[in-house]
Amino acid sequence: MRYRKLGKHGIKVSEISLGAWLTYGGTVEDQTAINCIHTALDNKINFIDAADIYAKGGAEKVVGKALEGETYQRKDFVVSSKVFWPMSENVNDWGLSRKHIHDSIDGTLDRLNLDYLDIYFAHRFDSVTPLEETVEAMDDLVRDGRVRYWGTSVWSAAQLERAVGIAKEIGATPPSVEQPRYNMLDRHIELDVMETTKYHGMGIVPWSPLAGGILTGKYNEGIPEGSRATTSEFMKRYLDDKQLMEKVNKVTEFAKNKGVEPGQLALAWALLRPEVSSLITGATKPEHVLSNIKALEIELSKDEVTQLEEILDNKPEKHMLYNHALPDHFKPYL
Repeated sequence: MRYRKLGKHGIKVSEISLGAWLTYGGTVEDQTAINCIHTALDNKINFIDAADIYAKGGAEKVVGKALEGETYQRKDFVVSSKVFWPMSENVNDWGLSRKHIHDSIDGTLDRLNLDYLDIYFAHRFDSVTPLEETVEAMDDLVRDGRVRYWGTSVWSAAQLERAVGIAKEIGATPPSVEQPRYNMLDRHIELDVMETTKYHGMGIVPWSPLAGGILTGKYNEGIPEGSRATTSEFMKRYLDDKQLMEKVNKVTEFAKNKGVEPGQLALAWALLRPEVSSLITGATKPEHVLSNIKALEIELSKDEVTQLEEILDNKPEKHMLYNHALPDHFKPYL
């Protein structure tokens, strides 16, 4: 296993991590999920990511069960969870208000059976709560020891800038890490989010590095019966895009010629970015965990990276932000 720092911060996380996402505490049987977590920890993955909204607390409970006993020492693993989405119909049981954050951390720690979280993510940006209130509330949790670092998930560069600026202004702990969606098929964060996190010394721990499993090649011939894609509108948007699926087929062929699994190739590609601290992967079987770890054995030459860029043909460029608004005679300078 290899480890990277969380941006400029001292804490180190495994390059491949395990996320509890929508399956643990839900569609994946508890013991199977626990076996996946144990397989991860036994193979030196030290970062397990959950959220209160996953199976309405069910995922946190499963992670808590997996970490019980004397086999695993608390200091040896990094656990994160998240707050934002509604957990009930209570008017205050959602968002990033001071009340909801303080109420939610208690429930999360109870379900995980832990005294503290290593990382606590603001699961989305809250446009109706003053950002200063959110920053202050997260700082409260860091200062009282219930949280070691706090982060954001799917925040824009401008929102990150504001959060860091407010933290500096009031002397509070700024966010240390952003958790965005990022993979071969969705590279939007390369434009400004990556630059912003790098400038402020924040780490990046992407979710969906395999685009919901599409980059594993399992959907190249259509949607298998009983698979997650049969009920996921998010994935159907990918699968209905013929041009995009042609790229996935070419990436699959590239991986085959290199003698690796396409999903492993996709993970190795994402880890080429030094801004990335860890890739949050999913697993419904222990074998999936072991397969994902093998991505760390893959080396990509400059020529191979160039070939993949030609296949993907989706690298975002800064001039895309401005071309529509600038006169033609300015465009050569971009």
